This record gives sequence, structure tokens and C-alpha cells, in this order.
Amino acid sequence: MFVFSQEQFKTLIDFQSESKLGTLLDLGAGDGQVTSKMAPFFQNVYTTEMSTTMRWRLQQKGFRLVDVNEWDKIRISGEEESFLKFDAISCLNLLDRCDKPLSLLKQMKDALKPNGLLIVALVLPFKPYVEYNPDNRPSEDLLNTWLRDTCIKKEPSSTMNKVNKQISHLIENVFEPIGFELAKFTRLPYLCEGNLAQSYFYLIDYVFVFKNKP
Repeated sequence: MFVFSQEQFKTLIDFQSESKLGTLLDLGAGDGQVTSKMAPFFQNVYTTEMSTTMRWRLQQKGFRLVDVNEWDKIRISGEEESFLKFDAISCLNLLDRCDKPLSLLKQMKDALKPNGLLIVALVLPFKPYVEYNPDNRPSEDLLNTWLRDTCIKKEPSSTMNKVNKQISHLIENVFEPIGFELAKFTRLPYLCEGNLAQSYFYLIDYVFVFKNKP
């Protein structure tokens, strides 16, 4: 999987320090190719992955693996009642593949330090597909989520087939009400593993960098 280069990531997070940032969590890290582009900017890197094969690859590359259900419960050494808070969490091409993306966003909010970074990549138009659900549909539909008391522009999900409408909806009615402030976003080519008929797929990713508002 290729989403961005090391230099592109450096620009995205506006990295200008001579010293590394603290701790990164890469959710759904796959084979670690993209993780390896982000890792040089952090002192510590944690990863999660459901695929047994990909977990093996991550371990071969030296990345620290945590359980997919325990990443927000990593205890701080010597502090039994305290859990680790991350300086940055990356969630790349995962929200459209998980069953409860809204719950995941709220978990990430709680697991980030104040002003910590959330890096999200989405293929748009947004078309969720959950491999392990019988109907392949998520339990939580982000395009039918309205977290503002007064929505900026409420439209039925069936009409939100345009990328700009989906971007506005996700930022204004999902991310911002949860407590994320948009810092930067861009559009990048996304190369991902294909199937027997096609070795790889070329898609367009929209990459967002949010700050966790205190």
C-alpha cells in the first residue's frame, strides 16, 4: 500500500522540530509500508492489524503490535490507573472498512493528547464495505451521522454522492462535533493490493490532518 512519501508526511504534519515527536499509533497498519514513512518522526510507534499475515510482516519490520481491542488501554509503566495518550494516531483507509467508525473516532479522541494529531485517509466518494458483516454494511453510517444540534446543511445520504458534499458533511457534522479541528487536507494517489485479475488498484485518497481540541 502506498499513500504518501516520507517528505509528504513531513509536510502534512508540519514537522519542523529537530527532535522527534512522542508516540504514534497506526491503526490497521497493514504490512507496515506506510508506517515506515511516518515512524522516523516519532520516538515510539505502536501498530494494530487484524490480518495474521500482516501482523507477522509488522513484527518482521520491528513495529510494536498491540491488540485491536486493547490499543486504548496501554498502561503507563509504574502508573496502574493511567493509560498511554498518543501524540498522533493514523487511521488510513480504515473508517470505510470498520463496523463502527463513529465509535472508533470517539475512541481516538479520548486516546489522543490535547492538540494531538489525527491523520485520516479516505477514498471518496465514501463507500463503506465491512468484510466480516453478512450484508457488508457498517453498523454506524458516517453519511447518516449528524452530531451537531443544528446541522450546517442536512441532506439525505442518498444525495451526498459528490466528493465536496461528503467532505463538508464529514468535517462539519462528524469530526468537528466530536472535537477535532481541521489543520490540513490534501488529495493523493493511493495504490493498494489488487486481486487475481489485477495486481494493484489505483484510487484517490483524501488525507486529513486534525488537531484534538482540548
